[in-house]
Amino acid sequence: MPKKRSGGGLTTTQQAAKFLGVAALSGAVLAGIALPAAGALGLAAKGTVEGFDEIPSNLKTPPLSQRTTILDNEGGAIATVYSRDRTVVPLKNISPYMQDAIVAIEDSRFYEHGAIDLKGILRAMNRNVQEGGAAQGASTLTQQYVKNVFVEEAGDDPEKVAEATQQTIGRKVRELKYAIQVEEELGKKKILENYLNITFFGQQAYGVEAASQRYFSKHAKDLKLEEAAMLAGLVQSPTRYDPVNDAEEATKRRNTVLTRMAAVGSISQGEADKAITAPIKLKVSKPKNGCITAVSGAGFFCDYVRKTILSDTAFGKTAEDRTKLWNLGGLTIRTTLSPRAQEAANEAATSKVNKDDKVAASVVQVEPGTGKILSMGQSRPYGLDQTQHETVLNLAVSNKLGGSTYGFQVGSTFKPITAAAALEKGINPAQSYSSDWKISVPMNSYRNCAGSPVGSGNWDLQNELESEKGAFDMTSALGKSINTYFAKLEQQAGLCETVTMAKKLGYERGDGKPLSDSHPSITLGGTESTPLGMASTYAAFANRGTFCTPIAIEAIKDANGKKVDVPKSSCSRAMSEKTADTINQMLKGVVEDGTGTQAGLMDRDNAGKTGTTNDRVDAWFVGYTPNLSTAVWVGADVGKKVPMYNITIGGQYYDKVCGGCLPGPIWKTAMTGALSASETPSFNPISVPRAKEKEKDKDKGRGDNNGGGNDDSEDDSIGGITIPPGFIGGNDGGRNGRNGP
Repeated sequence: MPKKRSGGGLTTTQQAAKFLGVAALSGAVLAGIALPAAGALGLAAKGTVEGFDEIPSNLKTPPLSQRTTILDNEGGAIATVYSRDRTVVPLKNISPYMQDAIVAIEDSRFYEHGAIDLKGILRAMNRNVQEGGAAQGASTLTQQYVKNVFVEEAGDDPEKVAEATQQTIGRKVRELKYAIQVEEELGKKKILENYLNITFFGQQAYGVEAASQRYFSKHAKDLKLEEAAMLAGLVQSPTRYDPVNDAEEATKRRNTVLTRMAAVGSISQGEADKAITAPIKLKVSKPKNGCITAVSGAGFFCDYVRKTILSDTAFGKTAEDRTKLWNLGGLTIRTTLSPRAQEAANEAATSKVNKDDKVAASVVQVEPGTGKILSMGQSRPYGLDQTQHETVLNLAVSNKLGGSTYGFQVGSTFKPITAAAALEKGINPAQSYSSDWKISVPMNSYRNCAGSPVGSGNWDLQNELESEKGAFDMTSALGKSINTYFAKLEQQAGLCETVTMAKKLGYERGDGKPLSDSHPSITLGGTESTPLGMASTYAAFANRGTFCTPIAIEAIKDANGKKVDVPKSSCSRAMSEKTADTINQMLKGVVEDGTGTQAGLMDRDNAGKTGTTNDRVDAWFVGYTPNLSTAVWVGADVGKKVPMYNITIGGQYYDKVCGGCLPGPIWKTAMTGALSASETPSFNPISVPRAKEKEKDKDKGRGDNNGGGNDDSEDDSIGGITIPPGFIGGNDGGRNGRNGP
């Protein structure tokens, strides 16, 4: 066994011998000699030294991980995200002081030698032998650059990073081979440029531009002599010489660089002496990374953009490809987000629901005809600090894209879908059904899309109030959310037709599973979906029956300014224009005279639907104008569902939350802000047939179907028929048909 020093490790003589071996190997490599698999140096082939000529030569200018900028639809920055905070700049945009400083301290003979500096090797060997340790290295700037490329390619994988930095002769040989190639193909100036752009300078800053911004809040081209020297000194040990945490060590290291610059003639001794006396003056810019830094509460939208890129095959066939694209960064992503709409949505979501309430609010807006997502707002802020009630759970979207596990039951906001299916089948809006407030419907009267009965026995359901019995036509039943009417309407229109219409309208389950045609209770809104899904569905009504898939990204450019293909919205007709016009007319009554009067906009045509679910654990208002569709949901976002009875939300007490008295006002705030200074298009006018007026309902004080909040005193009328207060509502559904408004 070789002798070791008392402290462990090789003796001085053995270190010298080892270094001579490396030097000899370096010389052999420089001469282009292919080394045998095992020879006098006793080196194994695999993992140490490979045949020199067999090492692939494909290391040129590697793509560097850079920051990605996410923009709104007006070009304003929403957020900056990166795995490496780096902005690549050309050498002309880097201060000459910085160029001279890094060469002086890291490789003063950079412009004189090739890929390997034999004089440097001998000098380092001599000093290390004298001092009995590894006091000085011998890697050239080119070799350091190649090593940094290996580290960059390793990313954040600890094993790959360890492999890229392992102290083996095999790695050294590969490094030298690539260094020779780089010297031949790139030239000194390009190597220096690449080195300054790839190197880590501490404080999460990669490359000299990011480092200059981090420590001095200025561009790299504007660095002064003493600033450049400080940054150059960081390269050897970014942690040890960090000026933020240890100004004294950083100053000593900076002065070492300045002294070296004077010694090699980069600057005069007088310039060095003057700079040495100057204190380090930092102007630190804190890292701003990730969706947590997004403006106007747009963190959830920002994260939706990220997850879209990571999940959509348009951005890469495999998950690995898409992750690589995102981590490489350097992208400029122009999104569909409207700064006006986002500000309005964020204000609306937080205006009526506090971040520390038991429940949360979600607001999402979609542009009819384009599918563009204009905003995503939530009452809880985006982030990871639970003590501040932050969350990264995006309540507006499906589980796949960062949302809740299942989504939320939509209640009576589903009923217009059933109405649309019925109208498409030719059922007249004047169609009326008469029933008691409780009914029992044979399950075998409903058939799935395979033509088979969906079950045996009966489906028992009821309306919210015992007084809700008698005859209703489609307009009054839709307005009052009569469960029994929609059970019978679905029976006549067809369960399969209802589900098919929902699919045409883009209605999707929050958990991503296929929409089921196995139970007729879908018409009562018992199947979970998402606010984004509902806003997109209702946008089709606003767009006169044409559904457009929601999109968040308009255009992407890579780091070189090249366009990256992005998926476009796909539009398809879900129903006739006449059907959509009819739905619009029937839903106008909700915001004009019904339980949605607190949501109604006075300056333009608008329509919508209130809704709640069993025990009022979910409350909705989904509505639209011809040019904007907005969905608002309120409910428990984590843990057990919260029945919203006798509850204080946003500092206001509610005996029972209804769609019109909480989500409705939130919707109005969001719509008003988003549409300010916008055009005021009208719905296409159409006359909706009505059944003959029956005995008027005398019930009073029944806000969103069964009361709640401020709906009690409303004067309701639809299509010339006067309807008592509370007639327009949301008697929504689970399978037992007992859900609230």
